[in-house]
Amino acid sequence: MEARCRHSAAFDCTPQPAACCPNWMAKLPDALPLSRLSIPGTHDSLSLFGGRRLRCQSWGLEAQLAAGVRFLDVRCKLARGELHVYHLCTFQRASLRGVLRRTLRFLHAHPGEAVLMRIKEELPIFPRHSFATRLQRCLLEEGQGRVWCREEVPTLGQVRGKIVVLEALAREVLGIPYEQLSISDAWNVLSLERKWARARRHLERAAGGDPATMHLTFCSGNGLFTCPEEVARFVNPRCYQHLQRRRRQPVRWGVVIMDFPGTGLLRLIVESNAPHASGHSTGAPSTPAASPRHPHGRGDQRRSRHSFARCPHQCPSGQTLVPAPRLCRRTSAPVEQKRGPSSCWVLGSLRVRSV
Repeated sequence: MEARCRHSAAFDCTPQPAACCPNWMAKLPDALPLSRLSIPGTHDSLSLFGGRRLRCQSWGLEAQLAAGVRFLDVRCKLARGELHVYHLCTFQRASLRGVLRRTLRFLHAHPGEAVLMRIKEELPIFPRHSFATRLQRCLLEEGQGRVWCREEVPTLGQVRGKIVVLEALAREVLGIPYEQLSISDAWNVLSLERKWARARRHLERAAGGDPATMHLTFCSGNGLFTCPEEVARFVNPRCYQHLQRRRRQPVRWGVVIMDFPGTGLLRLIVESNAPHASGHSTGAPSTPAASPRHPHGRGDQRRSRHSFARCPHQCPSGQTLVPAPRLCRRTSAPVEQKRGPSSCWVLGSLRVRSV
């Protein structure tokens, strides 16, 4: 019972994801603008410490990227000349330089992917010009020419292997202007039902809205009488059910940003891009018969409706698996993992449609 409470298709507060999908963007056409994609993301992505009132994630950075997350929300404070990651006043044992290096390391190993990164000054009394200066220097020194800081929304082909910055600064433009995007971020939650209703409306707006406009829907939240984990336990399953109703249709959900996402929910977001992809079909999350088979034809007869097919070496599409890193609870960095079979899932196979 305890394991079921901590892990489901929609919600997961365990140290590592149940399945990995490190190369899902690689199957998409270069000409697709990022604004036309459905992209899973995490809110306060490095917020692993601070107790129930502040903790928003249980997977470390590498585990999130391996699971398919492609939008990171990074909150920083300038302290002693360096940008350190914070959630409110709680240091998250990471620096922006470290986050950039680790993300670029992942992208070097998976050059077909791109990572959107919102970099925000955390709770400034007054916006500090020195923050923007230091951020510019950090992006220049650590970016290695692999950071997109232009204002226009790029195509996927323009930013493969790169970090795409969504700036949130008062004076400086360091990337796609964040405040000009279509954003639903009702973070102060007084009613869980109303929180989900607002997120659902914005998801539908993204599905039917201007394809040239990026839509960001925050399913996360906090409040006086709740906490990020409780909000995620309520909202994530409803988001999963909402997306699952249209799982066989091509839908642009935009960037869907969550606390404690489950790999089933990540999978639904990613697979809504399937009409643009090529490769072998794996079927929908709730269709075990269409799941990828073992290379030797052996299926998992005990598979539940939300579990993923086991695949010890490669996905059917030929993607090399990256095992989900185990989270080191003290540092949030991945620790060495024992060899063994890993779970995997890939985009379905449908013909490419013109956009």
